[in-house]
Amino acid sequence: MGFLIRTGTTLYHLGIWLAAPFVPKAKAWVEGRKGVWARLQRRAPELEGCLWMHCASTGEFEQGLPVLEALKAERPELPVLLTFFSPSGYKAFKEHPLATHVDYLPPDSRSNAERFLGIVSPRSALFVKYEFWYDHLLALSARGTPTYLVSAIFRSSQPFFKWYGKAHRRMLRVFSNVFVQDQRSKDLLVGIGIDRVTVCGDTRFDRVGSIVTENAVLPIAEAFRKTSERLLLVAGSTWPADDSCLLTGLRDLPNGPRILIAPHELGDAQLRTIGARFPGPVSRWTAVEAELNTKQPTSGSEPVPSLGDPLRANTLLVDRMGLLSRLYKYADITYVGGGFGSGIHNVLEAAAWGKPVIFGPDHQRFAEARGLIDAGGGFEVRDGAELRRVLDALTTDTGSRMRASEAARSYVADRVGATDRVVRGIIGRT
Repeated sequence: MGFLIRTGTTLYHLGIWLAAPFVPKAKAWVEGRKGVWARLQRRAPELEGCLWMHCASTGEFEQGLPVLEALKAERPELPVLLTFFSPSGYKAFKEHPLATHVDYLPPDSRSNAERFLGIVSPRSALFVKYEFWYDHLLALSARGTPTYLVSAIFRSSQPFFKWYGKAHRRMLRVFSNVFVQDQRSKDLLVGIGIDRVTVCGDTRFDRVGSIVTENAVLPIAEAFRKTSERLLLVAGSTWPADDSCLLTGLRDLPNGPRILIAPHELGDAQLRTIGARFPGPVSRWTAVEAELNTKQPTSGSEPVPSLGDPLRANTLLVDRMGLLSRLYKYADITYVGGGFGSGIHNVLEAAAWGKPVIFGPDHQRFAEARGLIDAGGGFEVRDGAELRRVLDALTTDTGSRMRASEAARSYVADRVGATDRVVRGIIGRT
């Protein structure tokens, strides 16, 4: 069975290499791993005895970050190696201040795993949510390195729980402890003989809660919000299918909201397409930012955005990464994309600010989406017509909107604390 996992992993990596000349993301994956061994070797003395945290991409890093912050608070001298599978995660956090070094995870194989661990010699390893790399995990086990899986969630449809899942179950036995989000996941694991399991909840609740507590100000968003008495819809991590749903839902809506949209992909072609499709006038975030920078006062005081024409646009298109979790603060209503594709993005970032959250139908793998719906703070829409009905209700009935807002806020606030439970289970071995 291990042979099948290794073969599948090899074919997967080969597919990425073959796609690289034609697919930008695959090209970035391949290019990013060039020189990885030399980079790691240069930093090896600083990484000796490090805490190694591996994440697939940006969402998983945000999920693991509260644990990393808490462990560093306990052990500030501990070096940290942060690795990513995806280029987007690496690019977003390659300069993160908590990390001694940030890099790509070398492709999973026996030789790569042994070489990697021989260079970095981690004291302990954290994998976040869904990351299962067979040979890296077996190499950690062979070295006796304490290894943890954080904020994991399991479903009975996964290979771990199938008759053919022996090699997958072998990976689970590597972990010193598996910190799961819910009791159902623990029951599934215990049912296959994995008994080092702790129900801790989801550390994302702590992460989004800390963002709200920080309450950082985005002057452009604040000024855009104040230039009109109309409500503001913030649409985050949207894909073309989400754009189509939004356009249908907003079309001819009486007293419809203005729109602040932050697409998932920031390629120039996609941005131009969105700018052409959404109700005008349309302004771009970076263009407004550039204009304001030319008008900054010379006294050293904080620049105050003018209320000029760019900020009076009907649609503000956010063409800069890293802002979304703070942009939701300025919304009256939020829409989170991905629900017409492979799955919705992070609905908790919006809910934490106490905003009604709307999303598409593909959310079955995300317990927080169902939780928000049940609480009254989340709304599933299957097409533009349903979105129109939800938006009409939330824009015309202030009471309904306020109740949904409070339901969303409470749903998040009632579930913080997972980080403390995880850290208590790790500290002492790290």
